Amino acid sequence: MSEETPERGDDPTAPGGAEPAGPSHREQDAPSGTTTTERESGASTADLLGGAPGGPLAAVADGPADQSDQAARAAYRAGEESIDFSAELRAVATRDDAELLTINMGPHHPATHGVLRLLTTLEGEVVRDVKPVIGYLHTGIEKTAEDKAYWKAIPVVERMDYLAYYFNAMAYVGAVEQLLELEVPKRAQYLRVIHLELNRIMSHLVWLGTTMLDLGAISIFWYCFRERETILDLFEYSSGQRMHTRYFQVGGVAEDIPGGWEEKLRAFLVEMPKRLDQYDAMLKKNEIVLRRLRHVGVLDAEQLQAWGVTGPLLRAAGVPWDLRKAMPYSSYEDFEFRIPVGTEGDNYDRYLVRTAEMRESVRIIQQAIDGLPEGPWITEDRKVALPPRHELATSMEALIHHFKLVTEGFRVPPGEVYYPIEGPRGEYGCFVRSDGSSKPARLHMRDPSFVNLQALAPMVQDSYLADLIATLAMLDPVLGGIDR
Repeated sequence: MSEETPERGDDPTAPGGAEPAGPSHREQDAPSGTTTTERESGASTADLLGGAPGGPLAAVADGPADQSDQAARAAYRAGEESIDFSAELRAVATRDDAELLTINMGPHHPATHGVLRLLTTLEGEVVRDVKPVIGYLHTGIEKTAEDKAYWKAIPVVERMDYLAYYFNAMAYVGAVEQLLELEVPKRAQYLRVIHLELNRIMSHLVWLGTTMLDLGAISIFWYCFRERETILDLFEYSSGQRMHTRYFQVGGVAEDIPGGWEEKLRAFLVEMPKRLDQYDAMLKKNEIVLRRLRHVGVLDAEQLQAWGVTGPLLRAAGVPWDLRKAMPYSSYEDFEFRIPVGTEGDNYDRYLVRTAEMRESVRIIQQAIDGLPEGPWITEDRKVALPPRHELATSMEALIHHFKLVTEGFRVPPGEVYYPIEGPRGEYGCFVRSDGSSKPARLHMRDPSFVNLQALAPMVQDSYLADLIATLAMLDPVLGGIDR
């Protein structure tokens, strides 16, 4: 299994490229006997209090006074200058009389990336606990799908994680095909891979743009959405829809790619690496990005695996687990690509891993379009796939199959299966249990956003509230998939 460790880059803001983590890191360089405010402004404590000659304190103190009063004032100033607030910050977590404030962050808050409510316990600006409250976007999609024929449930399933609709559909149709023991044509498998990787890039672009928007950078948001629009145009060209395309069908894909689509795709593959280079030039050594992301939200691989976390979050901690390599599906074993992994498991590694994944997706798409096989784009089993329209006028058998599929759907042999795939946020999986009818008896989706959200509290505990915003963005949660 090939791995790639993205280059973390040099941090011009920290000695040796590292900056201590925790709420007190901003006080680490302060000279002894000074406060953070004093270090940043360069003024002495006496100056800030107006104790300099002619200052406010001096004006109050001037007048008849004996030497003992002057000595008392000097001792008072010396005591003020000796105060070290950094020690208080370090000890605040263990104080019994700590004053805690619990606030609601969300569900109507742009930085929660959806209708997510975070019950946040603060001590000053330090986060002591976070409890995610979900359910505001619950739609009952899984139960709705159980009341539909197998082939009619695809549009419903696609709307769970609304940034990864191809992945939702792939997990579902893959599970049904496994129950049917249906062989998917090679051309259809390659077309699926192309659309899946385009969807992965699109999802990561939305993540990158909105994350940097949370950090205060709006330009990168527009740049990312510029490339996203190009991908959505490709989706519309091949399927007729920009989002929730219903392009993946049981047995293959809905249509072959139209003329001119390949040329537009190849133009995108030439342009996208250049755009990623531009993003790196803007962000990789940006002082604000480095200070906001490096050594923040650290969680080691053992803890992440205990929480069931998958995807870029796990790979950023150094675990090269990717289902496209570990359990290949849809001919992923035919392509060469690397698995980007991190070294520290902080927010900066999560940023590096996702941007590197976009480059690997470009490589996979390039190989798939270069080696796209000839042949059918959907199974020729007329009991599963709709017959071509031109056959309906000449074949009674085709007309019967069409009528039965549209009115009743196809029947799936009794059994149950779980079909996992690697999505932009981790492991998407679909569990389907069949009772032999034309509708699933039970359908359940494993959405990585739901599982990964568990790791938010240990990631941000004893961090600043501002670090909570950055870390939540790095989780890349999609509430449609969490609530379903």
